[in-house]
Amino acid sequence: MKLPGQDAIARRADERVATYRVKLPKKIVEHPFRQVAKRVLLALSLLVLTALIVYADHEGYNDNSDGSVDLLDAFYYATVSLSTTGYGDITPVSDGARLTNIFVITPMRVLFLIILVGTTLEVLTERTREEWRLTRWRSTLRDHTIVVGFGTKGRSAIQTVCATGLRKDQVIVVDPSSKVIEAAVADGYAGVTGDATRSEVLMRAEVHKARKIIIATQRDDTAVLVTLTARQLNRGAKIVAAVREEENAPLLKQSGADAVITSASAAGRLLGLSVLSPAAGMVLEDLIQQGSGLDIVERPVIKAEVGMSPRQMDDLVVSVVRGHRVLGYDDPAVGTLELTDRLITIVRATPGSQVAPDERRLPPGVKPMTPPAG
Repeated sequence: MKLPGQDAIARRADERVATYRVKLPKKIVEHPFRQVAKRVLLALSLLVLTALIVYADHEGYNDNSDGSVDLLDAFYYATVSLSTTGYGDITPVSDGARLTNIFVITPMRVLFLIILVGTTLEVLTERTREEWRLTRWRSTLRDHTIVVGFGTKGRSAIQTVCATGLRKDQVIVVDPSSKVIEAAVADGYAGVTGDATRSEVLMRAEVHKARKIIIATQRDDTAVLVTLTARQLNRGAKIVAAVREEENAPLLKQSGADAVITSASAAGRLLGLSVLSPAAGMVLEDLIQQGSGLDIVERPVIKAEVGMSPRQMDDLVVSVVRGHRVLGYDDPAVGTLELTDRLITIVRATPGSQVAPDERRLPPGVKPMTPPAG
């Protein structure tokens, strides 16, 4: 008799003892062992074919032991011939048998050796090359983004971040499903298969060197555990997590998340707004979709804008980020803009552009400020 939840506990136990692997983006090829198996079968096929050719012309061969060549002798001769052992106890004596050895068996012998030696070298080379790529990848990886969960939320988050100029080689996907990781690798991202609630899995994703961590798991309790583990391993990274239930948002913030998005309530509010005002719902959905229509972006204040109020700006300013505070555009505490402020503005998206949001509305020659880590 199974207790309630016993299957789930067993499944989690299996996930915890699984082998955690890092997969880098590359062309999907067959597993090395499958390649070896195919080549062994090909080598055996050549062996059988050679034995049948010899047996078909067995009268042209001489066996020093009894003078005749049967099927067993044919397989024996094929084995020692293709392996270049050549004991000399069975020899071709007729012209036809010798011509067959010259034009058929000798090329098959060369092909047999190429298959065996080539397979060994290819497997060793592939493993060495993969280990070298992985070592080099670990040594050069810095300030990357980790995405835990490659479902609908995780994919959308990656697409939004990459639309602002982040390279795909700076994104690592962590998911317990190997099929999901294969899909992420096929899209050009590095992937780690394993349970992100375990520190060794996040360490394989180089979490201690990450700058941003996006947690988009299917369960709220998993999101809390991942947040706790990630914050313990990296105190300075910016962690953004998604939860289904709004009541779990404070728990995630207490666990170390810098920002928490409630997916269920956010979708519900958008539905309600669309019912009350379809046009307002369309505008809000347009803002959510990165790279089309209107975009909401964060950029620094330039020198020419210092001393101005948000209402005097050419851009549509929504909020002002001052220190660790986010102030509304009409907040009296804003007063005038300072050089260290950052602006949350709504701009017209430029489809196909890889320009970062900070650079979209700045005058020529003005470089954007680097946003503070965390």
